[in-house]
Amino acid sequence: MLSREEYLAAWARWHGGTDPSASPLVRGWLSLAYALARPLAGVPPLLATALGLLVAAGAAVLAVPGGGWLVAAGVLVGVSGLLDSLDGALAIAGGRASRRGFVLDSAVDRLTEAAYATALWLAGAPGWLAAAFGALCWLPDYLRARAGQAGVAETGALSVWERPTRVAMTGFSLGGAGVVALLGGRGSVVVLAGTAAGVLLGAIAVGQLGVTLRRSLSG
Repeated sequence: MLSREEYLAAWARWHGGTDPSASPLVRGWLSLAYALARPLAGVPPLLATALGLLVAAGAAVLAVPGGGWLVAAGVLVGVSGLLDSLDGALAIAGGRASRRGFVLDSAVDRLTEAAYATALWLAGAPGWLAAAFGALCWLPDYLRARAGQAGVAETGALSVWERPTRVAMTGFSLGGAGVVALLGGRGSVVVLAGTAAGVLLGAIAVGQLGVTLRRSLSG
């Protein structure tokens, strides 16, 4: 199995040369996934991918009854995010990474983020706001993929709205709403605020990425 530094370097190569060290949150998230992957080196990455999607769907299901169940929904969002990073760590650090697995993992990421947006909507966020949240989870990665097809070798610097931030924002919004509900407050207010903050961060990230890609595409 690769060392942690070798794993981070390999991760960067699979992600268009993006340096994970540019964001302490992303580097910490990847390091945690690597630490979890070491004792699970024999586990197929596809298993972690499938479990991550199922757990994300479970979070949406738990958002239906609301109230204190939102605490569990928030926890499941965090677990799904870790499973998503774990599959990449198992594949890359274990020398089993492939283009097919990379594409499959990206597709599952978008499905889990759709589950996050659905959970926020079911927990009380307005439909249009939850839809915007989901779209802004998808748009940065879509732009990077299209830029890659246009010949851009590097996918741009890490933004304020990368995968770990999306997971954390969703998990804390749902979990925080559950805690407030248990204390007798209106959890939907927390969900609304968290979803709106995610939309704002997503819009900022698209602007950041747009500036970077504009330079690359005009060269």
